[in-house]
Amino acid sequence: MPEQNKPFVITDRRKFTADGTPRPDADPTPERERPVAVVPEPAPEPVAAAPEPPPAPEPQAAEDPNDPGMPPPPTPEQMEQSRLAYQSTAERIDIAIRSANPGMDHPPAMSFDQIVQSVYMQAILQLGGGAQQGEQPQVDLLGARQSIDMLGILAEKCAGNLSAQEDLLLNSAIFELRLAFLEITQALARSAQARAGAPGAPAGGPPPRPSIVR
Repeated sequence: MPEQNKPFVITDRRKFTADGTPRPDADPTPERERPVAVVPEPAPEPVAAAPEPPPAPEPQAAEDPNDPGMPPPPTPEQMEQSRLAYQSTAERIDIAIRSANPGMDHPPAMSFDQIVQSVYMQAILQLGGGAQQGEQPQVDLLGARQSIDMLGILAEKCAGNLSAQEDLLLNSAIFELRLAFLEITQALARSAQARAGAPGAPAGGPPPRPSIVR
């Protein structure tokens, strides 16, 4: 059976007439307010804070052996273990060297005299004492000065703890090296003046080698 056509009804939902007066048949339902779009205000730009001045460096105190920042000293047990391990390794090296060189003598043990003589010969070489006859000596004044000062510190720290022979050896080495140092520096100064053509200066030439007292 065909569906009957339903009438098309138009409902006037206006609340006011054309002249602006309220209509008596207006729908009492309040009209929904349209949402108003709220435009967010731009956030204020952050103001950069003034950089704080770096803290003033604290005055450094003198080094204190009890300072907690310093590493702890080795214990007597650790010192003894390191000594034994060192001696064992050194002996194995000596055995290997003598095995590769039959008939080689055992190297002498280090002594105070050998320490002084080693630094002494190093200073002599730094003052040009190792140059061959007729060669220009190669002088290292700064190195020689350090070697001489090293013996001076050794004499200062060992004062009262040396035998008469050790004290004589050390003081003699320091005395000879200081004289050789003065002789070489004066010879270099005269040679520089001669090359510069200074009046009254002697003819230039290689500085004399220091005498080595044996």
